[in-house]
Amino acid sequence: MAETILLVEDERTLSELLSESLRRHGYRVETAFDGDTGLFAAETSLPDLVILDVMLPGMDGWEVCRRIRENPATRRIPVLMLTARREERDLLAGFDVGADDYMKKPFSVNELVARVGSLLRRSAPGVARVKAVQAGRLSIDTEKGEALLEGAPLDLTATEFRILEIG
Repeated sequence: MAETILLVEDERTLSELLSESLRRHGYRVETAFDGDTGLFAAETSLPDLVILDVMLPGMDGWEVCRRIRENPATRRIPVLMLTARREERDLLAGFDVGADDYMKKPFSVNELVARVGSLLRRSAPGVARVKAVQAGRLSIDTEKGEALLEGAPLDLTATEFRILEIG
């Protein structure tokens, strides 16, 4: 069965181009053109990956990503963010809300497809995931998305937690 990608992009021409390219590479593609619809689609269809524009009508892509990460049903879905914003602080903000990858517009469609494939391979069901780790006084629970030091919760950004999780 083909993996499903949710593409949340308000530029219809770009959305059509990306959808067609992804379909040619064997993916099923669902589309949304604003943040609210994109979040609803992520929560109801549970795609294998979300490609998310930052600047969207209604809820922006950063908020959509943050909410995807907060929901236990969607928190493990890989998110690749797209944006015309070129500043480093924008890229860092994307990672802080939980993006797995980030591409600046304009970009190569071939590179996007390659990044999609890479994210999907790393998140495949056959890839073992450790649910909880204990290292001395530090406990990491990847299912709950929390880290504890001597039993007290640590206030970590999404990026800091992911670094602990993979480290």
